[in-house]
Amino acid sequence: MAGAVLFEKKEWLDIVDEKGVPTGQVVERGIAHAQGIRHRTAHVWICRRNAQTGRPKILLQLRSRTKDSYPGCYDISSAGHIPAGVDYIPSALRELQEELGVIVEPEALHYCGQRTIHYEEVFRGRPFVDNQISNVYLLWLDRDEQDFRLQAEEVEAVRWMDFEECCHNVSENKIPHCIRMEELDMLRAGLARFFR
Repeated sequence: MAGAVLFEKKEWLDIVDEKGVPTGQVVERGIAHAQGIRHRTAHVWICRRNAQTGRPKILLQLRSRTKDSYPGCYDISSAGHIPAGVDYIPSALRELQEELGVIVEPEALHYCGQRTIHYEEVFRGRPFVDNQISNVYLLWLDRDEQDFRLQAEEVEAVRWMDFEECCHNVSENKIPHCIRMEELDMLRAGLARFFR
């Protein structure tokens, strides 16, 4: 339609307390990151066993170069903001399907813990303040890289990496990434339940 103005769809998030419990108030995602308002995310790490060594491997996603934060960096297998009125696991399942084409049952997600994230950066010349409560999950899935269906505007590629190699690469900054060692330590504890 000539002269029509297209509006960007706004993403509304619950404002949460320090435990991740919604306060009853909501905030638009852009405002949450501009002002550092606490909100929720769900993080899912996809893992599989190395067929030769039996050691765990984790799937890293390479963030699209058009992302508003950390473009072109390796990140959690699947992660996303939780829309207002939605809980952690349904949101995690939706992100898995949207970003990677993965459909699993809720019971497939193994809870590894909750972490508080707060940092301030500047991306594309604008302040970006992240203040979030994240639930971290582990998902076992033996699937080759080319068999994931990637959401192009979110994910440029995926890559399996030996878990210990990933920890080394992150701690020594050997790859471009936005992964925190605190979260890899949580994942290590979660993996330990399967490697006794």
